[in-house]
Amino acid sequence: MKALIQRVTSAAVRVDGDIISQIDAGMLVLLGVEQQDSELTAALLADKVCKYRLFADEAGKMNLNVQQVKGQLLVVSQFTLAADTNSGLRPSFSCAAVPEQAERLYQHFVHRCQEHHLAVATGRFAADMQVELVNDGPVTFLLQTDTR
Repeated sequence: MKALIQRVTSAAVRVDGDIISQIDAGMLVLLGVEQQDSELTAALLADKVCKYRLFADEAGKMNLNVQQVKGQLLVVSQFTLAADTNSGLRPSFSCAAVPEQAERLYQHFVHRCQEHHLAVATGRFAADMQVELVNDGPVTFLLQTDTR
């Protein structure tokens, strides 16, 4: 499972031109689910995302997590993060989870983030979404969890 996390001052998701969810300062999480992922993988990655220190403390160092700054999360399913791009000029999605598994683990990830007492907004699974964000920094990290 992969999470591309971005520190944002704001972010929103549109479907059919309408804003379906939005956050103020916090983190945009683009989540890619792969075939070998499980509820354990989702829980471990959610815990890591919620505790990952990418916000500045008083000294300007990245020592604070999203909870400590009272930030929000916007979690968006991102099928293309599961792509294999190692060969050729076209991505392969053979490693991506089937939609039923991906949605179940996406929801499990979101629920686990909510257990950290965070305000969590979401995209719409499998929808054609437009994601708007103001990346703060810019700060972007790719986090992965593999329990194999």
